[in-house]
Amino acid sequence: MIYVKSLEQSEHDLDFLTDMMYEAIHIPENKPPKEELLNLSHIKKYSEGWGRKGDRAIIAFEDNFPVGAAWYRLFTENQKGYGYVDDKTPELGIAVINKVRGKGIGNLLMGKVI
Repeated sequence: MIYVKSLEQSEHDLDFLTDMMYEAIHIPENKPPKEELLNLSHIKKYSEGWGRKGDRAIIAFEDNFPVGAAWYRLFTENQKGYGYVDDKTPELGIAVINKVRGKGIGNLLMGKVI
């Protein structure tokens, strides 16, 4: 059974969210380790201080095991992300673990986060 829930500020949920943030960054070869990549100055802004106003994340579960996440964060003119449009349009991220890809979980997450 697959279900989706809002991210809780538990250490387990936040760890899984950062795993998915790492997974969402496409680097085809020689991808740096998670801690190194997510702490680069141009990437760190996507996860640093998670839970601030304008942040939202949901996690998909299959048989009580987290398998994917979708999230968004608002940025400002002074701290733009890669997909910055304006201060009121959040940047969206989504990732699903390899073993459940192709089951529609990404579609489910996208529909729920919107």
